Amino acid sequence: MRFELFIAARYLRAKRRQAVVGVITAISVIGVAAGVASLIIALAITNGMRRDMQDRLLGSTAHVDLMRVAADGIREWRPLLDRLRKIPHVTAAAPGLYGQVLISRGARSGGGLIKGVIPADERTVGDLLQKVTEGSAAALEPQDASAAATHLSDERVGAKREHPIPGGADTPERPVAAQAVPPIVIGKDLAETIGAKVGDTVLVTSPQGELTPLGLVPKYQRCQVVGIFSSGFYQYDSSYAFMRLKDTQRLFSEPDLISVISFKVDDLYSADRIARVIEQEAGKGFQTTNWMEQNRELFRALKLEQMVTFIVLALIVCVAALNILIALTMMVMEKTRDIAVLMSFGVTEMQVRRIFLLQGLLISVIGTVLGLILGYGLSWLGGHYRFPLDAAVYSIDHLPFAPRVWDGVIVGAVSLGVSLLATLYPSGSAAKVLPAEALRYE
Repeated sequence: MRFELFIAARYLRAKRRQAVVGVITAISVIGVAAGVASLIIALAITNGMRRDMQDRLLGSTAHVDLMRVAADGIREWRPLLDRLRKIPHVTAAAPGLYGQVLISRGARSGGGLIKGVIPADERTVGDLLQKVTEGSAAALEPQDASAAATHLSDERVGAKREHPIPGGADTPERPVAAQAVPPIVIGKDLAETIGAKVGDTVLVTSPQGELTPLGLVPKYQRCQVVGIFSSGFYQYDSSYAFMRLKDTQRLFSEPDLISVISFKVDDLYSADRIARVIEQEAGKGFQTTNWMEQNRELFRALKLEQMVTFIVLALIVCVAALNILIALTMMVMEKTRDIAVLMSFGVTEMQVRRIFLLQGLLISVIGTVLGLILGYGLSWLGGHYRFPLDAAVYSIDHLPFAPRVWDGVIVGAVSLGVSLLATLYPSGSAAKVLPAEALRYE
């Protein structure tokens, strides 16, 4: 062990003539440990939020969406879909038809975003249909004619309307779908809002109505809830619903029309570049959006939150560094006689400076190591025993933890650096002690 480190360690363990110096030293260690642990936990939470949201978003939505610039949708989409699937780096593509609807059951209703899909294709670009927790999405698969005819005999549309048209008498229901009651898969929170369970029949009302002698009448369709999915992401669980593409086209009176072609790509962070290639291949009149554009503000806010959290919690380490400064300053005052004796034996000013620099560094190292152990330990416990959150407020149902080794390196370096700066003044004061004067007055 080096001479300076040996003396620094002895000074750190020695009994104090002034107990307050020992108390301040202990507070310094605890302060550094608390600051480091807080930073590790906070960074683990922000990293977990970012990772969890990104995974949920990318799992629930496509990487790239292709739409028409005009609002008339995409016609003759099958040849276009086959051609775009062959673009390099595109791993999957699926057609879809979006539409805002009102989904109701009895007196309870909720707004929803219906997406008409081909299930086999939709599963390749998103996993919401694979997160069905009640019932099954298998009913969305195309049925053969015999099965449809059998179901039609049981659930034929043609009954009287349940709700009268304002200002008029009840009229027979218009034949939106002269076939079996279509299946629908809805989100967990949407199901709770309208009080629907698997097997219940809900009324899906489209604002794209038809002009009748009684005025503009919304178009509606009774559907049977065959599945309820839970993604853990409130935005989807509270408003999304899936129907077969043909049923959705029939509801919106849009035969063989889609509104979007969704793509999965092999490189998430090259989605913008691949999107430009898709847009060029599709031709004029098309535009693309990608997951980074759609969620840019969200991830920017998370990044800003991470930086602000780091700066605010780093102040705890700064306060602990001030305690180190105070403790070392008082120790220099207490050890003035010892410093003078050492210097009279030939110890140089630089060696005296190193003694107190190393003493402050030891305090910082002990606190930093304890803080890292505590921070990573609590982060592991938080990830193992999930802390529940209100999904309606935070968009996720539990608090995610994602501690990273690189964060520990940065936090440790910042802690040691700040603490080292705090030792410069007291170590410099110790090096300026004059042995003759110190021994004369001590």
